[in-house]
Amino acid sequence: MLSAPLIVLLQPRGLAWAGATAAGLASFAIAIALAMAVLDGQTQVYAMGGWAAPYGIALEVDAFSALVLLLVTGAGAAALLAARVSVDRQIEPERQPLFYAAWLLGLAGLAGIVVSADAFNIFVFMEISSLASYILIAGGPDRRALPAVFKYLIMGTIGATFYLIGVGLIYMMTGTLNLADMQARIGDVVALNPILVAAGFITIGLALKAAVFPLHVWLPNAYTHAPHMVTVFLAACATKVALYVLIRFDSMVFQDRLSDHEFQFTLFALPLAVLGILVASSVAMFEGHLKRLLATSSVAQIGYILLGASFVSEAGITASAMHMFNHALAKGGLFLAVACLAFHFRDLRLSELGGAARRMPLTCAALVVCGLSLIGVPGTAGFISKWLLITAALESGLWGWSLVAVILVSSLMAVVYIWRIVEALYFQQASAEGDTSFAEAPLQLLLVTWAVALLNIFFGLFPHLPLALANGSAALLVGGAP
Repeated sequence: MLSAPLIVLLQPRGLAWAGATAAGLASFAIAIALAMAVLDGQTQVYAMGGWAAPYGIALEVDAFSALVLLLVTGAGAAALLAARVSVDRQIEPERQPLFYAAWLLGLAGLAGIVVSADAFNIFVFMEISSLASYILIAGGPDRRALPAVFKYLIMGTIGATFYLIGVGLIYMMTGTLNLADMQARIGDVVALNPILVAAGFITIGLALKAAVFPLHVWLPNAYTHAPHMVTVFLAACATKVALYVLIRFDSMVFQDRLSDHEFQFTLFALPLAVLGILVASSVAMFEGHLKRLLATSSVAQIGYILLGASFVSEAGITASAMHMFNHALAKGGLFLAVACLAFHFRDLRLSELGGAARRMPLTCAALVVCGLSLIGVPGTAGFISKWLLITAALESGLWGWSLVAVILVSSLMAVVYIWRIVEALYFQQASAEGDTSFAEAPLQLLLVTWAVALLNIFFGLFPHLPLALANGSAALLVGGAP
């Protein structure tokens, strides 16, 4: 947040990019240090202004927030490292300092949501990140981004308003905004109807922000028409942060204190998760635009995360947290590859990508690696979280086998739509006037793309760090620790 106004003063575009990237890398380094500090189950707490909670605002990092903070700052740093060559093509030089300042505000807002232990402070950071996201999506040359942003703004405003109404109702009944204090005081509330209404408002509001099916209508257009590097950043982490708040709020504030709320949450989340997985995967199978196809598949992946949370078990929360991390790796890498392709293919429709593998073999190979991770092929990060999700489904009771069938069928659907991309890149003939000469993406962008692709393999073979944080998250949320 301190860096954002300073970036505006750095008028030469190279300096603005360098300053923003330095801030992003510093944030990522701090997130790694915090993750290492909480691996043993400890929680890092900082009282703003020296005022201890619940009277003051506390910043808090535990295993769950450390995991999400890693993917937020990691996505921001990777996208910024790769951004210069892409942004130079899509954003006018005189607007680039403002663009990077908005990027840092978006990064600060998302990180602030994750580390805040105060319900109203989460809303403040939510608004900061949302306003910055609207600017970033509309900041490119594609005029179709404007109606997409308007739809995103309306839906995002409704979601934030619902969340704020819910927080207000809880404050009315408990007299506190600190999440841990809420957890302690809700048990003493006699009239629970306002609390139940608050749970409904907060759940629906955050589901809108997270693009949970069928509240996802803003997402495909926003991701499709945004500048390519903005799509990389937001697709990797924006919806995950809203899901993080939803899971944390529901697990620590409501489920631990309200009778039958576990059943109510499962009744709400499970059908929407299954529908999101199947419907979005079906739509992606027939989508003809590469960027929109990947954006639509994100709705299905959000369904996987919500499915794990709907089990309300340690195994389910572990799978959900792991899929947040692994999907960020896979989808971030896929959209980086799309940004590479955009250098030589103005139209990203599958029908126009013939000959891409001959012109850009390294880019297409990285896209295939990340696509395999999205499917969940063994040896990739995506396999780990889907295996954990299947294990959690089998532990969930009589419906477990039918949910396993849903996961397997949707994975086969992912094979279909990823194969459609591979077929277009490798087997489709280039147009008669198309250029088939070798022409890779700029080295800076290509290196970041391959670094993310290789991380999909690394965390598929050595998932110890995210798995330890995911296990710690599950123990914290299901155990109801204060």
